[in-house]
Amino acid sequence: MKIPIALTALAAAGFAQVSPSTMPRVGSVDERFQSFNIEMVEVTGGRFWRPYSEIGKILDKPTAGGPVGLDPNLYMERPPINLANLRLRKLAAALGPAYLRVSGTWANSTYFGEAPKPPEGFGGVLTLAQWKGVVDFSRAVDAKIVTSVATGAGVRDSSGLWTPAQAQAFFDYTRSIGGGIAAAEFMNEPSFASMGGAPAGYDAAAYGRDLAVFNAFMKTSAPETKILGPGSVGEGVMLGPPELASRMIKSDDLLAKGGADFDAFSYHFYGAVSKRCGIMGAAGQTTPDAALTPEWLTRTDRVEAFYAALRDKFAPGKPMWLSETGDAACGGNPWGATFLDSFRYLHQLGSLAKRGVIVVTHNTLAASDYGLIDEKTLAPRPNYWSALVWRRLMGPTVLDAGAQPSENLYLYAHCLRGKPGGVALLAINADRAATATLHVALKAERYTLTARNLEDSRVQLNSKDLQLAGDDIPALKGAPEEAGALKLAPASITFLAIPSANNPSCK
Repeated sequence: MKIPIALTALAAAGFAQVSPSTMPRVGSVDERFQSFNIEMVEVTGGRFWRPYSEIGKILDKPTAGGPVGLDPNLYMERPPINLANLRLRKLAAALGPAYLRVSGTWANSTYFGEAPKPPEGFGGVLTLAQWKGVVDFSRAVDAKIVTSVATGAGVRDSSGLWTPAQAQAFFDYTRSIGGGIAAAEFMNEPSFASMGGAPAGYDAAAYGRDLAVFNAFMKTSAPETKILGPGSVGEGVMLGPPELASRMIKSDDLLAKGGADFDAFSYHFYGAVSKRCGIMGAAGQTTPDAALTPEWLTRTDRVEAFYAALRDKFAPGKPMWLSETGDAACGGNPWGATFLDSFRYLHQLGSLAKRGVIVVTHNTLAASDYGLIDEKTLAPRPNYWSALVWRRLMGPTVLDAGAQPSENLYLYAHCLRGKPGGVALLAINADRAATATLHVALKAERYTLTARNLEDSRVQLNSKDLQLAGDDIPALKGAPEEAGALKLAPASITFLAIPSANNPSCK
């Protein structure tokens, strides 16, 4: 096929070119692809990450201890999240349909039922009223529930084998109030089972025995619920010192002993540990200066490739879910709440959709520094606005936008939501200094996200501040863009809605 002379000249001039009308389909994602997590400890109330504004001296001289070997002063006591809050419901509903994952390390040791304090072998209590609040919230915001079950010492028989009595009560009650659980992992992050409340000496063989009981229980008592697994974390990139790796159970071993009788293959990903976990060493840390580098942005790709290889080995053909992710473990880095992290957030969605991951669950909706929403003010953070524009424009059909034009310019395309034949394009210019030029041969509506300072908590859409009107989300209006050369400012994120693309893959 001959390449038009005009396009050849553009390439010679260094312009990136896209052809929305001919982009081929490369796959599809779940309609609830972009999802979010609420930690179990948020629902029950309990100790969760203390804000950076209150831990300066602790960061300077941390001490060991706490639930996972960290200074206990890094945590603070918090009341249960108010899931009936009108603003929170409106903000969450605007991202729907989605999955709502209620899990986390604390879920492994949470008792379900009515008790004045946790029974022996448990670390927290999830009351019936609290869980009903989750079910009511999930209905109100169109977010199907994903969870995990208690796996700590309190649910084991005299031989140490997992027993399903707690899980049975949990699923039965959910059904009795008209709720449902769409999917469940057995244990939150079994690759670090000992740090998550499993008995001392817990290994891959013990996991295999437990998983066999869990799978049999699920197929009999909750056949409508998808089984996800293994839900491991910490592999593919180094997140800590060698002694941390020595405490890990490799997913290869978990799968070899437990099998992969899952409906979908799940994994967790954090590209780093946050400043709170500095005691774990420099190897797992990152900095704001690295936040737009290819090495940082593509860590999510390297880890996906690691787990995809395990999926292909043990569960070929099964869909992949990234069932927990954020900018950094241990509550996120301080810049996780700023526009600087939106580059990671949107690159991750675009890249993983293209690589075949069908669900990505962000941690969290509204807690700590990686929350989409500020937990105190319930003001949307930059990642929330990024999520909202993605939701409005990027449909479930994934297209191939072509090769990456340059080291710092990332292009992703989906069919335009609600417009047969239309295409939505995402262009991320992660270069802090250089303007990029993109040639688009069709008219479009442009939605460009920028910030006055990269570490700002406010974000602009087409140069206008995005903010709520009371509890209401403002209309997201694109700016008309003529066909031809499109300038992409340094450190900017641009969505293009191209309803006239007439792409046959989108009809």
